[in-house]
Amino acid sequence: MPSPAERIAYLVDEINRHRRAYYQENTLLISDAEYDKLMKELELLEAKHPELITGDSPTQSVGGSANETFAPVEHLERMWSLDNAFDDEELTAWANRVGTARFLCELKIDGLAINLRYQNGVLVSAATRGDGAVGEDVTNNVRTIKQIPQKLKGKDIPAVVEIRGEIFFAVADFDQLNAGLVASGKAPFANPRNSASGSLRQKDPAVTASRPLQMLVHGIGAWPDAPFNYQSELYELLKGWGLPTSSRYKVLEGIHEVAGYIANFKEHRHDLEHEIDGVVIKVDSLAEQRTLGFTARAPRWAIAYKYPPEQVNTKLLDIRVSIGRTGRATPYAVVEPVKVAGSTIEFATLHNQDVVKAKGVLIGDTVVIRKAGDVIPEILGPVVDLRDGSEKAFVMPKNCPDCGAKLAPAAEGDVDLRCSNNENCPAQLRERVAYIGSRSVLDIEALGYVAAVALTQPVEPKQAPLRSEADLFTLTMDQLLPIKTYVLDPDTGIPKLDDDGKPKIVAFFSKQDKQNGLVPAEVAIKLLKNIEEAKTRPLWRILVALSIRHVGPVAARSLANHFGSIDRIFAASEDELSEVDGVGPILAKSLKDWIQIDWHKNLIESWRKAGVLLEIPDHQGPGSNNSTGGIFAGLSIVVTGTLQNYTREQIEELIITNGAKAASSVSKNTAFVIAGTNAGSKLAKAESLGVPVISEDDFAKKLAN
Repeated sequence: MPSPAERIAYLVDEINRHRRAYYQENTLLISDAEYDKLMKELELLEAKHPELITGDSPTQSVGGSANETFAPVEHLERMWSLDNAFDDEELTAWANRVGTARFLCELKIDGLAINLRYQNGVLVSAATRGDGAVGEDVTNNVRTIKQIPQKLKGKDIPAVVEIRGEIFFAVADFDQLNAGLVASGKAPFANPRNSASGSLRQKDPAVTASRPLQMLVHGIGAWPDAPFNYQSELYELLKGWGLPTSSRYKVLEGIHEVAGYIANFKEHRHDLEHEIDGVVIKVDSLAEQRTLGFTARAPRWAIAYKYPPEQVNTKLLDIRVSIGRTGRATPYAVVEPVKVAGSTIEFATLHNQDVVKAKGVLIGDTVVIRKAGDVIPEILGPVVDLRDGSEKAFVMPKNCPDCGAKLAPAAEGDVDLRCSNNENCPAQLRERVAYIGSRSVLDIEALGYVAAVALTQPVEPKQAPLRSEADLFTLTMDQLLPIKTYVLDPDTGIPKLDDDGKPKIVAFFSKQDKQNGLVPAEVAIKLLKNIEEAKTRPLWRILVALSIRHVGPVAARSLANHFGSIDRIFAASEDELSEVDGVGPILAKSLKDWIQIDWHKNLIESWRKAGVLLEIPDHQGPGSNNSTGGIFAGLSIVVTGTLQNYTREQIEELIITNGAKAASSVSKNTAFVIAGTNAGSKLAKAESLGVPVISEDDFAKKLAN
């Protein structure tokens, strides 16, 4: 075991190496969480052995230095880093140290710190933080950011003032930028912070101007004799000068209110227009700030509460291919297990072979992986600086890994490769069965992905209970009880492997389900009962369950309401189908092509014989007045935001069954918008057009009346 002096020396060198990569080269050699862990260890060791603290220790300096590419700019007042808290205990300890009850809370944007200097209201320089004392001159590039005023407006503008803030990419703009890079064959940015930093620190300001950077102000530097007593007063003043400030800051009394603010944005962090990695808490009183002062690198009167990381670095062990319900072949990454966003990740999506190439990842790379909220983990890119020459390129297979059939584009110009063995490919069948059971299709509660895997694999020495989805509605208890299934990854649904590299298998119905407290017969009975109930689902859901390419819930509802039965839909011509609202010629051709295949016809007939309802009772047929009436008859209604009392499927079903159209966009013809929490652009458009906006409770009252 190394001595404290040896460990401290190692940590100092390692952290400084990562700082240089992060601040000067826009490269993440390790994740934020790993960096924070190293810093925390160094701080604890130095606290125990203060005699070992050196001048080059990261605890004694702000995180970076000026890049020689840009001219140096000396800040009039030092720019500081922030100390971090990672849990409520650390936050409470900090609050006890500062000994105050009035705090200003604001979001910690994951961007690039910037210092703007105005003289007599005119922007004269813009600089990065650098080492806190000297930054990089990026004035010409900052002038291209539309949000940043070249001249302040209003009265009482000081002769000299430094404005501090964060340069960032909005999430939508970041995604669009990366999509453009991938489309042009270039590697995408790993995260919004790196993209903001790389975009701002361009030699050519025209490149910066072509990228939609934004800024939000969060404080000031130099301002002699500033005429206010609280930080919160400052924000209103800066807003009046025309500077971009956030509307989400709050002044709160006591650490308990602060904890509520932190919890709220932890839950809704992905509803924001920009990415955040935590919350900044400041003592609001400037007099108290001056009393508390600074450490060598950070103010004592402020702290950053960091949320659990959603982006980490790990090793890319392999790239494999999975087959979807329509035959699409999707590469996915097998990575060294790593914990991110509260769960352990072993797999991540890579979309298609062109994306693998565009991201520039090689098998064996250290890669940046992201898992935001409930989103499937995604590989963002490689850490090129950590390559050792052993890495190898991924080659897309020519044949389906599940059935051996040829992989080929479904149509000319199609990027995706697809397995041509639609009927007998076990992977496609498994995915189709799982899709049928999902909430948005037939909503068969006990038919989740694990059950779909169990039902579609052989039960030695017999065949699989489901050799086709045609058998779904005729399953029996005798078929269910012998079933065993794979142990699946909870995030991707991909089977986990044992030490020999084979899929792990466990009993499914033949052992007690301890988690739910059900014995095997009860589990099987529940599944059979759910399947029986699904026979009378609305016609549009039955149509979606057929997994016809391009036929989703919106088009299926239109087709069902117009024709009233499966038979009438497939008997219609392409022209007749195309005339239905929301269908069009591509989808019409897909419907006609699908029904020409014999096993598809057999599927429908099997469901019919099993008692599945394939029509809308009392429907009068195409061309007749098939309106179901209802209190919303003929209206167009839009739903937006996060709902508390309904799922999106439930509320749209209520809208449709009461005679209205569940529209996806707001227009002047929209009757009203149902807005949940954190509603975005649709709410703004409704307000601009004067379209009425109601709450979920208002909608429920309309239904009740």
